[in-house]
Amino acid sequence: MKSLIPCLLSLMLVVLPAAAQTITLPTADYTPISGRVKDRHTRRVLENVNIQLQGTSIGTVTNADGRFTLKIPLDAERPTLLLSHLGYQTLQLPATGLAPGSYLLLTPQSLQLAEVVVQPIDAQQVVTEAVSRLSANYYPHRSMSTTFYRETVRKRRKYITVSEAVAQLYKEEYRSNLQRDRVRLLKGRRLVSPRSGDTLAVKLEGGPTLALEMDLAKNPGVVLSPDYLLFYRYQLTDYVLIDDRLCYAIHFEPRVRLPEEPLYSGTLYIDCQELSFSRIAFSLDLSDRDLVTRLILRRKPAGLRFRPQELSYLVTYRRDGQGGSYLHYVRAEIRFHCDWRRRLFSTGYTLVSEMVCTDRLLSPTETISSRQAFRSSQVLSDQAATGYDPAFWQQFNIIEPTQSLEEAASRLRVAPGLQPQHR
Repeated sequence: MKSLIPCLLSLMLVVLPAAAQTITLPTADYTPISGRVKDRHTRRVLENVNIQLQGTSIGTVTNADGRFTLKIPLDAERPTLLLSHLGYQTLQLPATGLAPGSYLLLTPQSLQLAEVVVQPIDAQQVVTEAVSRLSANYYPHRSMSTTFYRETVRKRRKYITVSEAVAQLYKEEYRSNLQRDRVRLLKGRRLVSPRSGDTLAVKLEGGPTLALEMDLAKNPGVVLSPDYLLFYRYQLTDYVLIDDRLCYAIHFEPRVRLPEEPLYSGTLYIDCQELSFSRIAFSLDLSDRDLVTRLILRRKPAGLRFRPQELSYLVTYRRDGQGGSYLHYVRAEIRFHCDWRRRLFSTGYTLVSEMVCTDRLLSPTETISSRQAFRSSQVLSDQAATGYDPAFWQQFNIIEPTQSLEEAASRLRVAPGLQPQHR
């Protein structure tokens, strides 16, 4: 059993210029709507709120500023938005007539457990039972999803690289193995800093394959594999509501240290009724930083020292009302320091990658061939690059860029690579 290390880094010392390219896409029949989601009481912006077009798999999530944009097909009848978030009441409202940039307020949902029969539970037993139901609780059919992937690298607080892609994600049923699950790029772009001082570029192997590697219901790794459950200590810490369903919040942490495999700590959110995993937030144990470095760092320039500071992940699933759950959103964040030998100060870097499923087709008539597939050994920034054209995504739903990211994009320039693959 290999450690679940979904992010493999390469460091290099070259940032190359390139000429802008453009791609012409057909006009799409959709209506864009936008808004900003906040807490009704505190007016705090809410990140990672799920935005869904009711009765469809079309959706997105809010960014760190609480903002979203959703493109709704013109032929949608009485389009209705569903907004859901951990610990909040699900908000339902008509999509028509929503003014651009409207504020949408979610109400915290307090749990009245007096109305629920609550019995003492064995957290370890709940997790064991949930793991045993993985193949039954997740979607029993093949699917082809449209996904949006974004990858950013910051040097201290300044963005130095932004890579984005629209991709197709093909998945066999959850009872099968991962061999035929594949990702195919449709569109992509990459921007890099033009400053000569920002010459340390970070490459993340895998990129859009994050959607395959981080689907813990199908690729449990050392987090949910039955062989590793005894290596963790579990404790029920709370009851929470996710999509108006009661869930256990179970904290887990290593009870042992393995010599060649770092373990994780975090929280499992498990549906009380179905015992399906709704949300998993976890971080890699960095007690042995040399071991972690060997696992995540593919290559680096001679004389450069690399020190990992944090590797954290978030995986969420959605219920579709048709007999199962499916992967909806994945986020990975890596923080590390780099410095050169004989230099006094180090530089901090933060790499964030996230993927959201924006649409999904069940039982597709086509698959993704191995020739078309984006491989986990590839680097997104080497495979697809185009001009930073405002019309580039057109009909695709994406994760709205934050204000800081939009400002950074105006100061970055197009980089080579990122050639889109066409059907």
